[in-house]
Amino acid sequence: MSQKIGTTGERLREQAHRLIPGGSHTYAKGDDQFPRQAPAFIVRGEGCHVWDLDGNRYIEYGMGLRAVSLGHAFAPVVEAATRELKNGVNFSRPSPLELECAEQFLSLIPTIEMVKFCKDGSHAVDGAVRLARACTGRDMIAICADHPFFSTSDWFIGATDMNAGIPEATRNLVVKFRYNDLPGLEALFAEHRGRIACVVMEAARTEEPAPGYLAGVKQLAHTQGALLIFDEMITGFRWHLQGAQHVYQVTPDLCAFGKGLGNGFSVSALAGRRELMKRGGLDHEFERVFLLSTTHGAETHALAASLATMRTYREQPVIETLYRQGARLRRGVNAAVEANGLTDFVGLLSRDCNLIFFTRDAEKKPSQPFRTLFMQELAKRGILAPSFVVSYSHRDEDIDATIAATAEALALYRRALDEGVDRFLEGPAVKPVSRRYA
Repeated sequence: MSQKIGTTGERLREQAHRLIPGGSHTYAKGDDQFPRQAPAFIVRGEGCHVWDLDGNRYIEYGMGLRAVSLGHAFAPVVEAATRELKNGVNFSRPSPLELECAEQFLSLIPTIEMVKFCKDGSHAVDGAVRLARACTGRDMIAICADHPFFSTSDWFIGATDMNAGIPEATRNLVVKFRYNDLPGLEALFAEHRGRIACVVMEAARTEEPAPGYLAGVKQLAHTQGALLIFDEMITGFRWHLQGAQHVYQVTPDLCAFGKGLGNGFSVSALAGRRELMKRGGLDHEFERVFLLSTTHGAETHALAASLATMRTYREQPVIETLYRQGARLRRGVNAAVEANGLTDFVGLLSRDCNLIFFTRDAEKKPSQPFRTLFMQELAKRGILAPSFVVSYSHRDEDIDATIAATAEALALYRRALDEGVDRFLEGPAVKPVSRRYA
């Protein structure tokens, strides 16, 4: 496949930047995150394929920031949502679907006792943090510095480089620790004795936990009077049907799920132990906690989509397919890397179900220009790949086409190492999302 930038997308790109800050409503989908050769807009998707305004077709990876785990327009999910749309989507009292969806979710993850649904991961993690603060009577939060995103709220954004508009008092309430560094976390608790309400982290991301690490984090948090919160936005419904907490046999006090929960529909979940979660309800003697409450938090079409998604996970080998196709892709990409003598410069991280690539320059340092070049050459060959995260809809032929395109892209990467990357870039280099200046 050979793709060409069309005039329609370019014209709309300029108009979007006039009307929308950054040209996109999601930073990770912005123009600064993709090479110029990537499609400016996507108009439709089917399975793992998407089409732009000019009719170019791409094999997509990442799939809506990992939210579309089954595939675009996956028929059982679309049909379930469509049926509910005809009945109305939002009422003045709860729908029975809210109970049905809660029962289905809790039956999948037996370590969880109560759940509350909302629309995105930020609100779910926010609810967990608020609940932890209320239950412990403390105000500080310890977050894993190696995990890039937890929330759009001030408590987290204030801990990033892009913290304009966040009061210093709020920024000072968050401290960071490194993954797999238990003594470092222990030092934080010692430095802020009696003030840390919770530890917020992903159970795993690009590296696996060291033996005993996660259990050690939980024990340390509890010994110090704090709660453990797992962000399972990515790992949930990808590492295992019961989440990373099942894989590593460590049950957090509270956890947040989303993304794969609705195959792209807006639905997320805050879940955890009953004794904690019930404080957001009506049957307890404690001071009430405003846990989660949003106008659109339980829209029926999204819950119907979630039910169909969870049913698909139960009945079809979704997780197994993610691992199998990811492993096929890893083997092919690794072979292409080795064939081009690039083992020190390009590689894959994380589990087969969640492949992320890294790019390094001639000095073996992480490089955004080389990331741009790699993505640029893939896009020109019909592969839209901010990562190599597969979905249930990626077939063998899609994986094989990606491997072939990757081999060609890496041949140019090899030349760029020898001749200079700027010579081969056809637009500006991509940039980190959380940066202080444009």
